[in-house]
Amino acid sequence: MKIAVIGAGTMGSGIAQVAVSAGFQAVIISESEESAKEGMKRVALGFDKAISKKAATKEQKDAALSLLGCSGKMEDVSGSDIVIEAVPEDIELKKKVVAEAERHVSSAAIIATNTSSISIDALSKALKYPGRFLGLHFFNPAPVMKVIEMVRGESTTQETIDRARSFGERIGKTIVEVKDYPGFISNRLLMAFINESVNALDQGVATKEAIDTIAKLGFNHPMGPLELADFIGLDVCRDIMQAIYAQNKDPKFKPAPLLERLVAQGRRGRKSGHGFYDYA
Repeated sequence: MKIAVIGAGTMGSGIAQVAVSAGFQAVIISESEESAKEGMKRVALGFDKAISKKAATKEQKDAALSLLGCSGKMEDVSGSDIVIEAVPEDIELKKKVVAEAERHVSSAAIIATNTSSISIDALSKALKYPGRFLGLHFFNPAPVMKVIEMVRGESTTQETIDRARSFGERIGKTIVEVKDYPGFISNRLLMAFINESVNALDQGVATKEAIDTIAKLGFNHPMGPLELADFIGLDVCRDIMQAIYAQNKDPKFKPAPLLERLVAQGRRGRKSGHGFYDYA
């Protein structure tokens, strides 16, 4: 089975790493050969991290990387059994990507989106055969997190669901099926939690350290909501909230003013060196 992952960022490279770790042939597709190669480097670094934690061996890394390719051309999704789109959370970009991918694969191929907030039905309108389309929301970091949120659209066939579930189980993930609703389950819960935590901080209810400590010691969460927002990326959290709010107009998903201000200042979390916390 061949897997094509469109997108060479954190999620795309993580999904590709999961695929080749399970023995699948995979290709990373990006907008240029250079960025696709950067995705391959991320996969190699992911294996190095696993090796340092005794979660993988050099032999496993070498075997997996021998199954991985990359390309800056969309036509190289050709021959794939499953195509997984993992580009930024922009509905028009995603629609363009899945429509272009569909032109280069067989009618039997599954096309999936890794979206965490955008409607599967809305994206499926870009496809000639929407029955083959569904959401496969991997969690970050994909090689470590054990669950996939599988989202069934109105047109998704049962055969597509069954084949996608089989794929998920073969790569060692637990599949949780949800309906196509704003935020699905994961971000419907998480973004409301993060947004209310940001509002509490902005209102001076408690310090960021106190809010995160309550979550870690009171709820037994491994990471507090503000730390987690920094890890995800404040801009990503903002974008997900905006996407959910645009669909359901529920005020609890309207991005907190403080979150908007931090993103406008370029404080995007760990990746920028500064979010709610300073990582410089």
